Amino acid sequence: MTTTTLPIDESRLARIALVGPPNCGKTTLFNTLTGSRQKTGNYPGVTVERKSGRLRTPVGHTVELLDLPGSYSLRARSPDEAITRDVVLGRQAQEALPDVVVCVTDATNLGQHLRLLLELRQLDRPLILALNMMDIAEKRGCQISIDALSRQLGIPVVTTVAMRKHGVQDLLNQIDRLLQQRPGADGATAMDAWEEPSPDAIRAYHREVERVLQEAVIQEGAPERLTRQIDSVLLHPVAGPLILLSLLFLMFQAVFSWAEAPMDAIDAVMVGLQQWLSAHMADSLLKSLIVDGVIAGVGGVIIFLPQILILFLFILLLEDSGYMTRAAFLMDRLMSGVGLNGRAFIPLLSSFACAIPGIMAARTIAHPLDRLTTILIAPLMTCSARLPVYVLVIAAFVPNTTVWGGIGLQGLIMFDLYATGIIGALTVAGVLRLTVLRGARQPLLMELPSYKWPNPTNVLLGLLERARIFMRRIGTIILWVMIILWCLATFPSAPEGATEPAINYSFAGMIGHTLAPLLAPIGFNWQIAIALVPGLAAREVAVAALGMVYALSGDEEAVTEALSVALAQDWTLATALALLAWYVFAPQCLATLAATRRETNSWRWPVFMFIYLIVLAYIAAFITYRVTLALGGG
Repeated sequence: MTTTTLPIDESRLARIALVGPPNCGKTTLFNTLTGSRQKTGNYPGVTVERKSGRLRTPVGHTVELLDLPGSYSLRARSPDEAITRDVVLGRQAQEALPDVVVCVTDATNLGQHLRLLLELRQLDRPLILALNMMDIAEKRGCQISIDALSRQLGIPVVTTVAMRKHGVQDLLNQIDRLLQQRPGADGATAMDAWEEPSPDAIRAYHREVERVLQEAVIQEGAPERLTRQIDSVLLHPVAGPLILLSLLFLMFQAVFSWAEAPMDAIDAVMVGLQQWLSAHMADSLLKSLIVDGVIAGVGGVIIFLPQILILFLFILLLEDSGYMTRAAFLMDRLMSGVGLNGRAFIPLLSSFACAIPGIMAARTIAHPLDRLTTILIAPLMTCSARLPVYVLVIAAFVPNTTVWGGIGLQGLIMFDLYATGIIGALTVAGVLRLTVLRGARQPLLMELPSYKWPNPTNVLLGLLERARIFMRRIGTIILWVMIILWCLATFPSAPEGATEPAINYSFAGMIGHTLAPLLAPIGFNWQIAIALVPGLAAREVAVAALGMVYALSGDEEAVTEALSVALAQDWTLATALALLAWYVFAPQCLATLAATRRETNSWRWPVFMFIYLIVLAYIAAFITYRVTLALGGG
C-alpha cells in the first residue's frame, strides 16, 4: 500500500465495503488501510455513523473504503445491522453499490462468523474473505488450509493481522484483481431478489458452515489459556464488580490529576493572549467582543480539552482491549433489576464521554423497548460537557486535600457525582419499564472477544477524532453562543448616571432578573439564570457565560485571576451544591434532544425526555439546597 497523495478522479472512484461481525478487527483493518485519510459522518436520514477513507491500490485504483457497522447476519435486528444490509444490497439512499465486499472474520471464531459470509456469497458480488487475527489463531494451535477454504467457498481468502499490517498487501492485490471484473446482471438480480433468511435457510447455512470447517480446518485451536485465567478473575462474581468499580474510580481520579499540567498551560496561553490584546487594542466594542466575548468564552471551554481526552482515552482502551464486553456481562445482573440487560451498559458507558454517541450506540440493542429505555436514560450519565461545570464548582468549594489512602477529595466528589447520575439513570429505567415501557426483560447474548493489547493507532485516531469534534463544537456552536451572549450582555448600554454594573441594564440582565424568582427556591441567583439559558445549546457554555457575566458585573479582576475565586465569594455552599445537583439531571443540550428525535423518529420522546429531566433537576436542586441550609451550609 502506498501513502502517496494523488488527485482523485471521482468518475472512476471504486468503492470497497468492509463487512464483519463485532470484535473481528474490522475497524483496526480500516484504520491500517486508510490511516489519517478518513472521515466520519452520518448516513442520510439516520444517526448511524458512516466511516470512510481513501487510498490507492498497488496498480493505481483510487478506492473509497467503507467501514460498515458490525453485523452477524444480513437478517438485521438493529438499526446498525440494517444499515450494513442496505449498503451491501444497494438500498441505502445516496450510497452507491459497493464494487467489492471484504468480509472480515476472526480466525479464532470462524465457526460463528462464516454464516455472514455465506449470506454475502448469495448476492453474487465480488467478495473476499479476510481471515483476521491469524497470529492469535496460530498461537492457540489452530491450523486452517487457506487453499481448501478458498476452494470450498469459491472466493479468494487472505490472512491478515491488522494490528501489524500483515497481509494488507495481499488483500489490496486481491481487490485490484476483482476491480478488473464487473458484476453482471445475475449479481444485480440476486440482490434485487434478496429476502430475509427463513429459519430453514438459517439451519442450512449452519450445516454449510460445518461442512466447510470439516474440509478446511486441519486442527482446531484450544481456547487461549491466558484469556481463561484473566476471565476467572475479571468475571468473578465478587472480584469482577469490585475491579470494574476500581477502574471507573481511577478514571475519575485521573480526570483531575493527569490533566492539571496541560490545563495550566492552556490557561496561561489564553490569559497571555487576553493581556496582549488588551494592551495593544484601543478601548472599543470590538475589543470587548474579542477579549470578553470570543477569547474569554472559547478559552473558558477549551481549557477542559485535556480532561475530556483523558476520559475518552480510558473508554477507548476499555473497548480496544476487549474488556468493555466483560463489563457489560458484569453489569447484567444489576441491569436486570431495572428491566434491562448488560448490553445496555455499553451505550451508557459511552454516554460518559457524550450522550449523543451513547444514544447512537443504542442501535446495537435489538429489542425496541430496551433500546428506547437506554436512549431515554443516556443523558443521565455524566457526559464530558458537564466536566467544566463540575471542575469549576468543585475547585471553588472543595479543598484540594487527600483523604484515606491518598485519594483526592476533589476526585472523590467527582466520583460521587458520576455515581449519582448512574443511580438516577437506573432508577428512571426501572420506573419506565414498570410504567410506559412495560415489557419482558430480554436475556443477554454476547460474544466475549479475546483479550488483546489496545492498538495505539486505533486509540490515537480515536482521540484525534474526538478532539476534532470538540474543537469543531467550540468553533461553531460555542463561539456563536458566546457572541450572541456578549451582545445580550452589552446592549443596551447603561444610561447616564447609572450606579449599577452595566450588565444589569442589558438584555441578558433583564432575562436573568426575570428568571431569578423562579430559580430562587433552589438557591440560584440572576447570574446563574443567565448562564443556564445559553447552556441549553451546550452545557459547557455555562462556564464561559458565568465568566463573562461576572466580568461585566464589575468583578473582572477576580475573574481574570480565577472564576472560582469570584464564585467562592459570591455563592454559598448550598448554592454550589444545588447547581451540581441541577447539572446531574438537567437536559441542557439541544443536540442530545435532536439525536433522540432522529433515533426515535418522533418528537414525543425528546419532549418527554426534556420535561422529566427538568423536573428531576429542579427537585434534586431544591432538596440539596434546603438540606444544606438546614445543616448550616448557607
